[in-house]
Amino acid sequence: MAKLVLSDEWWTAPAEGATGNLIMVTGRRGLWPVQQLGHYTYRVEVTWRYHALPDGMPTLDDAKLMGEVHDALLATFDADPVAVLAGVSTGDGERSWLFYARSLHIFQRKFNEALAQLPTLPLEFHAEEDPDWDEYRELCETEL
Repeated sequence: MAKLVLSDEWWTAPAEGATGNLIMVTGRRGLWPVQQLGHYTYRVEVTWRYHALPDGMPTLDDAKLMGEVHDALLATFDADPVAVLAGVSTGDGERSWLFYARSLHIFQRKFNEALAQLPTLPLEFHAEEDPDWDEYRELCETEL
């Protein structure tokens, strides 16, 4: 099997949250060929609800730790693409990562490996089948 090559190109655009606060939405470009492979059928959303500043954004300390988490996830899943990190959103009191995975069991194992050196985090997981990548398609609609 050929090695999966993922785009390193990302875009970021502002959006408005339910409370009117700013949400920064970031998406990964060039993933439609990955979707067309038909292997990444599970959508996994990982959410970190944080104590927000008045504008809905995280504190500097939380933002720094979120950056470390993000870097660890990218390094792990880009090296062993059992899942693809497709998007991230931050604001209105939460950070969410959007993944598409081949297997939920293997995703969970690799996710735990990625964050093993970091403190325990208040993460929530939601997974469901999304073979057409509807959530990613909706995310891409926010790109300017």
